[in-house]
Amino acid sequence: MIVEHLSLVDFRNYATAELALHKGPNVLVGRNGQGKTNLAEAVVFLATLGSHRVSSDAPMVRDGQEYAIIRARLSHGERKVLAEVQVNRQGSNKARINGSPSKTNELPRYAHVVLFAPEDLQIVRGDPSARRRFIDQLLVQRTPRLSAVLGDYDRVLKQRNALLKSARSRGIRGEALSTLDVWDDKLVALGSEIIVARHRLAKDLQQPVADAYAAIAGADHQPQLEWALSIRGGDPEDEYGQPTDAAAAAEDTSLTQATVAEMFRASLLSKRSNELDRGLTLTGPHRDDLVLRVRALPVKGYASHGESWSVALALRLASAELLRSESPAGDPVLILDDVFAELDADRRQRLASLTAGYEQVVVTAAVEEDIPAVLHAHVVRINAGTISDEREGSDE
Repeated sequence: MIVEHLSLVDFRNYATAELALHKGPNVLVGRNGQGKTNLAEAVVFLATLGSHRVSSDAPMVRDGQEYAIIRARLSHGERKVLAEVQVNRQGSNKARINGSPSKTNELPRYAHVVLFAPEDLQIVRGDPSARRRFIDQLLVQRTPRLSAVLGDYDRVLKQRNALLKSARSRGIRGEALSTLDVWDDKLVALGSEIIVARHRLAKDLQQPVADAYAAIAGADHQPQLEWALSIRGGDPEDEYGQPTDAAAAAEDTSLTQATVAEMFRASLLSKRSNELDRGLTLTGPHRDDLVLRVRALPVKGYASHGESWSVALALRLASAELLRSESPAGDPVLILDDVFAELDADRRQRLASLTAGYEQVVVTAAVEEDIPAVLHAHVVRINAGTISDEREGSDE
């Protein structure tokens, strides 16, 4: 897939913006704060329905405006697709495909993007929410319909939490809480599908992550991915990892939705008293963690800075390889957003060599010299929201 042209209206610092992109490497150069990352963020939003920088949509809408427009002309071989989304400060977003109204969760069917960014270090060093977010965004790209499942789960979770808080404040217990059983049924149905999909994705990423890590680090530290599941009895949100849970996860060859649903329901029952005391749902995919290990030790708390970066880059490279192998639309677009400034010279060269062969690569940098020569081709300069294309007017 190739993004041929990107148009923005009232997105971040851009009142309007027009950006032409080419096959192969594209370099966006400009000082920090000029709007380079905003362009990358817009492309990523079409593919993941979210931002890699903020958890809500409102900050992406220019100050004083109620909505922003992201429009991109995509090329899938001979097929052209015009994808558009209206990002609303409040309320649901709206989408169009080739000018016709569409559901927003249809956009990832057409836009396949993998982003590398400095924030990726938080995937391996941050809270469990960062790892869940990484996996869920990849899930949406791999299986777009899961966007609706994840959204429905979040809505049910909020409703159930509201009921728990109300019951706590009113001192309601026992049979008077029969309404909670209805929300439990919905939570289990949706949550079980999410847990199984996440588990399958982690298994499918295992070998690509190991291969990418060895290529980036130049060493085989045997990286591993394991899900610590709250429905097993532990709570990864309260304590990083659970040794017994990680061991059980490693032994699993598969998790069926029926098995997960049974465990989920049993976990809800066992925690109900505690949930009523705290007014909070204490088990489910919203409290799970993806435990990452190198040399048989958790990356968080044990890995060096270089090893942590190698794991983060390996996760992104593995994501790209997975999408590349499964998508009939060709390669995903790779976006390397200010990432080279964070890497030593050896990792810069290794990453550049591994990504240069993709159909389209977009690189942003504050310092042009940070970009390895293999990726230094079509150059666009960004200055205070003004886009200047060095190929404009040329015969290329």
